[in-house]
Amino acid sequence: MSVQEAYDRWAAQYDDNRNRTRDLNMQCLRRADHSLAGARVFEAGCGTGLNTEYLAGQGAQVVAMDFSEAMLERARARVGHAEVRFEVGDITRRWPAEDASCDLVIITLVLEHVEDLAPVFAQARRVLAEGGLLYIAELHPYRQLAGGQARFTPSGSDKEVFVPAWKHSISEFVSEAMRAGFELQRMAEPAFEDDEVPRLVQLWLVRS
Repeated sequence: MSVQEAYDRWAAQYDDNRNRTRDLNMQCLRRADHSLAGARVFEAGCGTGLNTEYLAGQGAQVVAMDFSEAMLERARARVGHAEVRFEVGDITRRWPAEDASCDLVIITLVLEHVEDLAPVFAQARRVLAEGGLLYIAELHPYRQLAGGQARFTPSGSDKEVFVPAWKHSISEFVSEAMRAGFELQRMAEPAFEDDEVPRLVQLWLVRS
């Protein structure tokens, strides 16, 4: 099963499944202290719109992209803000945004499903204005090494589905970003109190 097929299948129950990584990701974005009022935001991999709703509610103008039609259907039903434009698109190909048209690019819980990161960082740099910010929050490599991976059990089944994933180290994230023309501003490794290893890695990268 491909990544796209898996998320199409997961869409109907994604918001309701117990998923602490999803929940922590939402909390981290809301605590990230981005200047969103009036900001031009590109959300690459918006899923069911859990974060899109927040971004628009803070006054951002959002282009929200995903390659899963089923996920986008849920997102459109959730988010009624006029300042949000939903687009079908592949994060590894040309994004539906003009050059230097965005102030902030947000990518969360997506890059574990991408084998080659270079096209993603190239597109992020292309759509960001000079000095714009790329915010990334991904499943921590330690978590992956311990067996963490996006997974779900479809309704009516007792068989767990593992979404295809690739392992990327923090140094790979940073080096690929720098190669594309970004500077690392800061990073964090958030976790819940009972987590034995960090659950997420957060990166704030500035377009130079």
